[in-house]
Amino acid sequence: MGPLRPLSAMAGRHLLRWRTRLGRATAIHHLDLLAATITPMGYRCIKLYQADEFPTHPPVLWVFAFGPDRHVRVAVHVRAVPGGDWAYYEAGRGRYGYLCPCGDPKQVADQVDGLLRHRMFPSTW
Repeated sequence: MGPLRPLSAMAGRHLLRWRTRLGRATAIHHLDLLAATITPMGYRCIKLYQADEFPTHPPVLWVFAFGPDRHVRVAVHVRAVPGGDWAYYEAGRGRYGYLCPCGDPKQVADQVDGLLRHRMFPSTW
């Protein structure tokens, strides 16, 4: 068992989780902005948040890059952060997958572009 955390820190994390769940429409709005920004850059997107059969799962946007020999992808989702703001995260990495704050879709599109280029051509970095 890990070290004990103060009650306020635990309560704050639970509050952020609830804000993320209840703010589904906000998360979808930010993911739609990202999809509209990154698609003209030549990437393909799959929106896993439009299907009615997944209403309780967090919204996720898959971004794909297709190369002649290799295909890579990154999954992006939006989470509530302290201070009433929202941020983009790489799905599956938890707090460590932080990409950037919401509000500037061009900034996160550049971050995702860099991730995909690194995964497509790892020896060039």
